[in-house]
Amino acid sequence: MRDHLGGLWRDEDFADWYPRDGRPGLSPAQLATVCVLQFLLGLSDRQAAEAVRCRIDFKYAPAMELDDPGFHHSVLADFRDRLTEDGRPTVSSTSRLHA
Repeated sequence: MRDHLGGLWRDEDFADWYPRDGRPGLSPAQLATVCVLQFLLGLSDRQAAEAVRCRIDFKYAPAMELDDPGFHHSVLADFRDRLTEDGRPTVSSTSRLHA
């Protein structure tokens, strides 16, 4: 996926969705990529989070380091909630494919 799409999203595409202060969070562009893989493979949040920890393809597609520990499965639900908040542009409209 990464080889064909070449970084579909950038963290900057999601900058308005997160507070600017506080501890840096997980990369929203990486989370978006994991959500796409999750959807394509029909995985639950737990299965997708486990795949990020254990499968090289789930690390490669979102450009994660091989030793990245991954994240808790609830992060995916939180990310999807942000995607569906009122007034937010859809991910497809924030992607560089439509730029």
